[in-house]
Amino acid sequence: MLRRVLVPILSLVLAGTAGAAMSAQPSVPDSPEPTAALSAPIYVLTGGGYGHGVGLNQYGALAQAKANRDYREILSFYYPGTELTKADVTKVRVLLADGRATAKISSTVPYAIRDGSGVVTELQPGAITVKPDLRVVVDGKPARLPGPLAFVPGKGALLQLDGKEYRGEIRLSVVSGALQVIDVLGLDAYLLGVVPGEVPKEWPTAALQAQAVAARSYALASIVKSRPFDLYSDTRSQVYYGVSAESPATSAAVKATRGQILSYAGKVATTFYYSSSGGRTASSKDVFGVVTPYLQARDDPWDTLSPHHRWPPRSFTAATLGQAFRLSAPVVDVKVEPSESGRPLSIMLIKKTGATVLLRAADVRATLGLRSTAFRLGVLRVARPAPSPSPAAPVVISGVARYVTTPVLEKLGEKGSWLPAVNLKPAQDGAFAATVRPKATATYRLVADGVVGPALAITVPVEAPK
Repeated sequence: MLRRVLVPILSLVLAGTAGAAMSAQPSVPDSPEPTAALSAPIYVLTGGGYGHGVGLNQYGALAQAKANRDYREILSFYYPGTELTKADVTKVRVLLADGRATAKISSTVPYAIRDGSGVVTELQPGAITVKPDLRVVVDGKPARLPGPLAFVPGKGALLQLDGKEYRGEIRLSVVSGALQVIDVLGLDAYLLGVVPGEVPKEWPTAALQAQAVAARSYALASIVKSRPFDLYSDTRSQVYYGVSAESPATSAAVKATRGQILSYAGKVATTFYYSSSGGRTASSKDVFGVVTPYLQARDDPWDTLSPHHRWPPRSFTAATLGQAFRLSAPVVDVKVEPSESGRPLSIMLIKKTGATVLLRAADVRATLGLRSTAFRLGVLRVARPAPSPSPAAPVVISGVARYVTTPVLEKLGEKGSWLPAVNLKPAQDGAFAATVRPKATATYRLVADGVVGPALAITVPVEAPK
């Protein structure tokens, strides 16, 4: 399945805090200067991407293919330093089901059973239902066969498990009193049922071929140890859909790259992949805690075709952010520890009571239902200045615009529309100060990333006529 770090957002904002760590937080002013009362904060959530961000970006592969880059160039971009080699493994054992009370195996042509003693029993077209006692009916006679049982397809034919077609042999074993079902088939035959579930079959050939090599490599790099099978048929390995998902385009991509895998330093590369990077990939160290030379964070300009490249911004008040995380008090501030990739590593929520809550980025993602950890949680606050002493006198508006981009102070115009007044340039800790010279009482508001923050009115005395 298509499994996105905002180029302008993350690269500009989090780069400003890239050296900060929770043990050495950047200074965050409680108030701009020195006795001005801060408004209640508005929190700005922005981001992009879909998936963990490590390795091949599938939408990035699509864009590169459309730019006439071949699959080798695509793979080299997302897995730098790896090389194309040939796989040593030709067959894999895929766990289709576990803990089953029954399994129905069928074929439209003659097929056979090979039992645990090596005896082969020919079967006529039709279905056989097997239970954990491994009794089967052959030629009208029930017989209990020694396990495990391997159902062998007829030449050029396919077997069905509960009506769903699979390539290769289907093996039944009894584990803890229940049936375990394993599909034994060629590595590339397995990929025929994987690749079409990962990327749309309508995509360009080079993108499909890059996915085929990545999926083949990932399969071999994630072989399950000390089990009677090599791979799971779900997301613990890769989702394997069987014959029903196969398409001519994805099958052609598998065949065109037959046996090709990516290797690094003589070993199969662990070729993680996902849907969309949002403009910057993540490193394996930041996401999985393992340093891998070919899985480093890098800018990814190819992601712009993704529908998840940038998310619509969301905003929270102090109360609604606290409620979202089921806190007992409103959130009055947030602090971010960035990772080396530029994504947040953790978020500290500071409650009105003064207590703090430290959350991993993954926890924030899960709680807020985000598509990736390529997000920012910004803060917008303004301080109420003293009234203007006279028309056009300078008034300093101060506040906080932290972890946001393009913050602007807007002024309410005479016709009711908001107009840009000052383009703000906050300090590294987010603090800003802007000088305005209103000629009459005026209302200003703070805006960033498409989210409207706090507003305030500056009172200007009316001059007496001379």
